[in-house]
Amino acid sequence: MIKPDGVKRRLVGEIVARIERKGLNIVSMKMVKIDRNTAEKLYEEHKGKSFFNELVSYITSGPVVCMVIEGDEAVKVMRTLIGSTDPKEASPGTIRGDLAMSKGENVIHASDAEEKAKKEMSLFFSQNELTG
Repeated sequence: MIKPDGVKRRLVGEIVARIERKGLNIVSMKMVKIDRNTAEKLYEEHKGKSFFNELVSYITSGPVVCMVIEGDEAVKVMRTLIGSTDPKEASPGTIRGDLAMSKGENVIHASDAEEKAKKEMSLFFSQNELTG
């Protein structure tokens, strides 16, 4: 998912190009404005933590671009491609290392496990929207 800061800064094309150049397939993609209820489901593992409300407020602050990406070990490859959560720690050449401005506004979200990816896909895509 390209987060609100990535959309606002017009980085969608750059990020999509990096994903495709890596050899991954974007099998579904759409721009949405996430409502609070969906955002709380997306970040439910952080509920009760001090930064939960900040996460929810941020992800609902503007449009995001949701994507379903497939490929050999897609979750692992995407996590490597995006880099560390904190862009100060992200390697140059990663999406966050090159494009993110702060830990709070770090341009992109990617699932960290296949099970989580399936759950997150179901929040944003119906079965007939998946083309892969």
